[in-house]
Amino acid sequence: MIRIVQLYPRDMNLYGDWGNARVLQKRLQWRGVDAEIVDHNPGDPTGLDGDIFLGGGGQDAGQDKIQEDLQGHIDALRELVEGGAPMLLICGMYQLLGRTFVTGEGKVIKGAGILPLDTHASTDRLIGNVTLESPEFGQVVGYENHSGRTYVDAGSEPLGKVLRGAGNNGEDQQEGLRYHNVIGTYLHGPVLPANPRIADFLIAKALERRGMTVELGPLPVDEITEKAHRTAASRPR
Repeated sequence: MIRIVQLYPRDMNLYGDWGNARVLQKRLQWRGVDAEIVDHNPGDPTGLDGDIFLGGGGQDAGQDKIQEDLQGHIDALRELVEGGAPMLLICGMYQLLGRTFVTGEGKVIKGAGILPLDTHASTDRLIGNVTLESPEFGQVVGYENHSGRTYVDAGSEPLGKVLRGAGNNGEDQQEGLRYHNVIGTYLHGPVLPANPRIADFLIAKALERRGMTVELGPLPVDEITEKAHRTAASRPR
C-alpha cells in the first residue's frame, strides 16, 4: 500500500490541486499497486506517515492558518525531504517550505526553511498558461495565478526554463525548483494529468524507497493524456 499524504488540503487547495492526488492513486492502481489518500490538516493527530507528499496553493489567509501547525512539523518534513521522500509542492506550499513569505501588507509568514528560496507578494498577479522545457521531464505545461515573486538561491536547479509565461518571478525565466526528490512549482491545473512523466517520477521514487519493483511503462490512458498535454500547450497565454 502506497500512502499519498495531502498537506493542508482544507486551506491549500486552489485551482484543482487536489486532482494531483487522484492522478497518482489511479496510476498506481492501474499498475496493480494499492494506494490511499490521507489528508493532514492543522491539528490532525495523524502525523506525516506517508510515501508521497502533495501540497497545493492557497490564499494568504490560508497560509497564515497553517503556519503554526507547519512549524510544529518542520523536523519531520526536513527528515523526509533530506531522506528522498517524493513531494510535489504547488504555489502556496512551494512558498511555505522556503524560508519566508512576505504578504502584500508586509506581514512576514515564516516558512519551514527547508527549500532554498524566499517569496514576497507583488501588487500584480502573474496569470496565464505556462510552458516549460525541463531537462528531466521534457515539455511541461500548466497554469499559473500568483502574486508571489519567488527567488531561489544561486546554484539551485529550477524545474524548467520558461518558454511561455512568467514562472518564479517573471524575471529570470526560471520556474519551480528541484531539490532532492521535491518538485516545487507554481503550475496549477492540476499539473499531473497533462504531465504524466512527473507523476511517474513521484511514483517511482516512492516505490524505490519501499523496495518495490513495478514496471512503469506507458499506460493505455497516456494517449488521452498526451492529447491533453498538446491542447494545453497550444492554448494562448
